[in-house]
Amino acid sequence: MEKTKLAFALCGSFCNMDRALTEMKKLSKIYDILPILSFNVAKMNTRFGSAREFREKIENICSKKVIDSIEEAEPIGPKKLADVIAVCPCTGNSLAKIVNAITDTPVTMAVKSMLRINNPVVICFASNDGLAASAQNLAKARNTKNIYLVPLEKDDPINKPHSLVADFSKLEESINLAISKS
Repeated sequence: MEKTKLAFALCGSFCNMDRALTEMKKLSKIYDILPILSFNVAKMNTRFGSAREFREKIENICSKKVIDSIEEAEPIGPKKLADVIAVCPCTGNSLAKIVNAITDTPVTMAVKSMLRINNPVVICFASNDGLAASAQNLAKARNTKNIYLVPLEKDDPINKPHSLVADFSKLEESINLAISKS
């Protein structure tokens, strides 16, 4: 039996990258994963790791070259290169672009290409302003057909009172639910 094809898009919430890669590794046993990187993940070196290190880890997990251009991301939906897409982690910036139809990164293009053929999009959100400026975009995402949110929690209510992060351990369950509703 052929594995379900999962596009796995990573955005620049670098402090959550290890959590995202842990989930990617688990999901690689179940799904055929097509990795997609935002421009920032593809190019930025941070205190959490270098772009080269992230790329190598991702390509090792997925056994595929990453998609890191808008041109490569555009045919994902129309050519049915994926059945579902997970954006993990999804930053507040990327979520704002997704819900407002701004297509200027490989991740936002991949999401658009999936939505235009009614395939599910699973958002694993992580942002320090989830309960502030990004709250309106979470609400908009919640009310958008074929967009599903991984359950959220506060990650540090004392020091970061507006911060929200998805429960990464619920990503697989969220993907399965999204697929079942499609």
